[in-house]
Amino acid sequence: MTFSLAARDPATGAFGMVLSSSSPAVASRCLHLRPGVGAAASQNVTNPALGPLVLEALAAGADAASALDRALAEDARPEHRQLTVVDAAGRVAHFSGARALGTHAVATGPQAVAAGNMLAGPEVVQAMVDAYRDSTATTFEARLLDGFLGAVAAGGEAGPVRSAGLAVVEDAAWRVTDLRVDDADDPAAELARLLDLWLPQKRDYLTRALDPEAAPSYGVPGDL
Repeated sequence: MTFSLAARDPATGAFGMVLSSSSPAVASRCLHLRPGVGAAASQNVTNPALGPLVLEALAAGADAASALDRALAEDARPEHRQLTVVDAAGRVAHFSGARALGTHAVATGPQAVAAGNMLAGPEVVQAMVDAYRDSTATTFEARLLDGFLGAVAAGGEAGPVRSAGLAVVEDAAWRVTDLRVDDADDPAAELARLLDLWLPQKRDYLTRALDPEAAPSYGVPGDL
């Protein structure tokens, strides 16, 4: 019920993910990132605990494949899971259990991996990787969004999607971009709208956290 793209930006070392599902609030369960460490998508019949297990293994020095194996070893029902990983060196790993739902597939690209289940066709995830790779957008977030829109154009899920998310981690200890559409008739359009709203303000909010005296005012009451 989910398709996702996880990637490391070769230019900056940032990690990011974009994903969508027919289920509500997909990003709250399936999207896992840690600055300087990696990215993990835990989906299909989702076990949200797998993402943090992968990130802990990566932080302890495991590569993508080893971290994936360690996480799955902790799961009593791995046959139901679909899991992807990108590590700090840009290596990727993926797993689709024998009971992954519907048409499921995985595609990889340079420092990127896409996976999905209940897909309109197996070509959807390759289209996601290709659209991300071929994007000429100037920001990592926009390239991830282009990957997502490529998957939607290729058919997306077999049924209608209802939720989406896009997040990026860089040098800060938190997600510098963290956008979620928990339920909408057109989550792709809403995610694109939110990204257009967010990106011009992204650096200002980072400055607010790191150097409040240098941060711009937003003109709200009490904000001088």
